[in-house]
Amino acid sequence: MQSILSPFQQTVRKYALAEGGNQTGIPLVTAWRFTRETIQMPQTDHPYLYLVLDGVLRLHTPSGILDYVAGQCSISKIDTPLAGTVLLFSSQHDFLALSVEFSTAEVITAVLNLDDSLTEKILAEQVEEQAMAAADRAALQAVYQLFPAMHQTIPSEFLRKNIMQQVIYFFLCGSSGRQFLQSIVQIGQADTIYQANRWIKENFRSPFTVEELAEKQNMNVSLFHQKFKSAVGMGPLLRQKVLP
Repeated sequence: MQSILSPFQQTVRKYALAEGGNQTGIPLVTAWRFTRETIQMPQTDHPYLYLVLDGVLRLHTPSGILDYVAGQCSISKIDTPLAGTVLLFSSQHDFLALSVEFSTAEVITAVLNLDDSLTEKILAEQVEEQAMAAADRAALQAVYQLFPAMHQTIPSEFLRKNIMQQVIYFFLCGSSGRQFLQSIVQIGQADTIYQANRWIKENFRSPFTVEELAEKQNMNVSLFHQKFKSAVGMGPLLRQKVLP
């Protein structure tokens, strides 16, 4: 991981970083630099990833005390406090981090394109530890790719969106994947809904009703439709229509 961190730190430090949040020129990506012990966390309505680049961060949350070293990431909406504490500053006597905001729609797009049973494995925490560790490293590499992509002669929104899909994918497959997914859909019975989505993907050429799907999941029709739309971004019948 250090092989990625060092050039990543150097790239971010090329910006003229003031105390607090700094625009990077990349949409929804902010560089944070602090020289004080108590720091503010991002204040935004968007879900975001908070990646520690240099230093050690401690967050006091309702779930307990969580520490993050360089290369590790906090995911918003999972007990994110308004402020954090720097436990260890960098060799340059500062703390460096990066926040990457995204929309719920971007996460839903990534989830709908996952391999058939992967969503359910993530929710059931059945992804192997070795695979999660590899995904965590790949997520860091994917975030780093946002910078070269946006510093070409012609900045490409197309490239940014595609790299963001990689970022989301690797974080979903990583050590915080289950919490990440549940914090975005913000619904109970998420695993049941994604099982229904998988069934639709496998049987989209066959006719079915919402009532039949709800019965398969032992749910009230109205509640099932509401939760499915919240998790997948569209109703079950529309989901069937958009499949190839």
